[in-house]
Amino acid sequence: MTAKLDYQWHLRKVMAERGMFSTTDLMPLLEERGITLSSSQVYRLVVERPERLSLKILMALLDILDCRMDDLIEPIRAAEAGARPKKAAAGGSSAEPPPPGLGSLRPKRARITGGDT
Repeated sequence: MTAKLDYQWHLRKVMAERGMFSTTDLMPLLEERGITLSSSQVYRLVVERPERLSLKILMALLDILDCRMDDLIEPIRAAEAGARPKKAAAGGSSAEPPPPGLGSLRPKRARITGGDT
């Protein structure tokens, strides 16, 4: 079985190490390198883990931050997908607690009622 790989994105940490604490600090530096992004795009680039990233943007980030690719992107092993969940006991529900997550915080379906118009 082949190993499943994932990654961690460390742009925010590398920026902080360089004294850049605002996402908008990147905008003029990217524009100097011919890359124009909106403030919301730069925010998502810094705060979220990008699923797709232009090589031009990556090269500009490496140049701006004077760092290497492995400073920004850390490859890690993903959780094993081959592990099988335990089966519930026959004739009853599982005694295991639900997995961590939203639990009962799921949204409720809206009801549309007739109103005065």
